[in-house]
Amino acid sequence: MAWHNVLGKAGEQQAADYLAAQGYTILERNWRAPYSRNELDIVALKDDCLVVVEVKTRSNTDFGLPFEAVDRRKMSSLAAAANAYVCLKAIDLPVRFDVVGILDGMVQHVENAFLPPSQ
Repeated sequence: MAWHNVLGKAGEQQAADYLAAQGYTILERNWRAPYSRNELDIVALKDDCLVVVEVKTRSNTDFGLPFEAVDRRKMSSLAAAANAYVCLKAIDLPVRFDVVGILDGMVQHVENAFLPPSQ
């Protein structure tokens, strides 16, 4: 497995552990929407809200900060995958999009990081 894949998996595990310690119930990890390439890193529940969490891991800032990788295109794909998840699972809860950035092992969690972009 390539180094960036190893780093990404470790970051997702660290993010899931962090969220669980903060009282989130992890429902899914690496959920892939059917007939799509869209993936949700973490789907969790917190305070009667479905929380879709995008995890971005970096070992340094050579390619920018972790949060800078969540651009409009990524937001759109996350919104599409979240919509598919909510429909397939028949979930009737508000949905929130969070981003967990991990830089050199340090976790930063931004709740309500973005609203889904208009199509």
